[in-house]
Amino acid sequence: MPEQLIPFLLVAIVIAVVPGPDTALGLRNSLRGGTTAMWWTGIGCCGGLVVHAAASMIGLSALLAASATAYTVVKVLGAAYLVWLGATTLWASWKQRHEPAEEPTLDLASSQQPITRRAAFRQGLISNLLNPKIVLLFLTLIPQFVGGNEPRTTTSMMLMLVFLGVSVVWWRLMSWMVGAMRQLVTKRRVRLTLERVTGTVMVGLGLRVALDGA
Repeated sequence: MPEQLIPFLLVAIVIAVVPGPDTALGLRNSLRGGTTAMWWTGIGCCGGLVVHAAASMIGLSALLAASATAYTVVKVLGAAYLVWLGATTLWASWKQRHEPAEEPTLDLASSQQPITRRAAFRQGLISNLLNPKIVLLFLTLIPQFVGGNEPRTTTSMMLMLVFLGVSVVWWRLMSWMVGAMRQLVTKRRVRLTLERVTGTVMVGLGLRVALDGA
């Protein structure tokens, strides 16, 4: 058992709860597919964490972090992906602006094609994989919680699994909360407002990632 397990667990919870690009994507997809879409987006994001963890263990993450060119390429691709997803969300809400407003609720499938589980998973996976800050997170955060007398590889792997477990639990909780509010978010005015907010946030996050220094 890692000596700094409890402090690391608290830090992992804070990191998981603080909203970021993955959260914005999950909320965006929940508007098109409800609880299921958000959950599968989260599974995709957690799949990305598994890949990052594996890359960190075999040293690929260190190479990426050490190469300014490689880091910039991943950062730009990730930023472009976020901007594209946000822009498509804004465009979809713009096209729906003239729909009848007197309809109290609106079936998500009636105005736009519901997102499939596979698509939600793929978007979550790509979003997480193209986030270079996750690479730096594994390289800089986890070593701080490995004691000098502990086996570095084994302890790091256990802490990575803890981080993954926290992320899975948080995505499950978020998807349940979205499901509980489904009657509210499927109302036309609320849904369009949320689409515009999440779309704008994703575009803003993408631009921030692109302009942020290494």
